[in-house]
Amino acid sequence: MKLRFTLRATQDLSNIADYIHERNPSAARRVRAAIIESLQTLVLFPRVGRQQTIEPIRKLVTRRYPYLVYYTVDETSEEIVVLTIQHPSRERTHSDA
Repeated sequence: MKLRFTLRATQDLSNIADYIHERNPSAARRVRAAIIESLQTLVLFPRVGRQQTIEPIRKLVTRRYPYLVYYTVDETSEEIVVLTIQHPSRERTHSDA
């Protein structure tokens, strides 16, 4: 399996890093790296995230920093499609199961 980011997920990751960078540049690099590292788990275990009420969306809570990654698994193209990355304090796009 390989990871594919939607435009929104790419923007989310960039926005997270920019927001943190304004306050602490080195922390921004650590948070971004931690999110990417957690996403690598999906490559090995694509169904590790919790199934949401809207199929086929799944949610992964990143390690170390509590970001929510919403994604789908496309078996046909062997891709994990990252839909959005959000902090839990923000209003969520997807409903949790």
